[in-house]
Amino acid sequence: RKLKELLDKYGIKPSPIIRKALEEEVRRRMLNEIEEKARKLSKKVSHIPDEEIVRIIREGRERR
Repeated sequence: RKLKELLDKYGIKPSPIIRKALEEEVRRRMLNEIEEKARKLSKKVSHIPDEEIVRIIREGRERR
């Protein structure tokens, strides 16, 4: 109740602030998830020589 009064007093609209905070939190969690997947993938492919990875990427590009 007090917070609502203060928001009104200072003309603060909570919707855009809440939306921005939620968007930032979702973005942060998505990045954490991507980083974790990248770490797991890195462990799985660490035994593959760099030259082999380069060859696979080039072959994939040539097919397009």
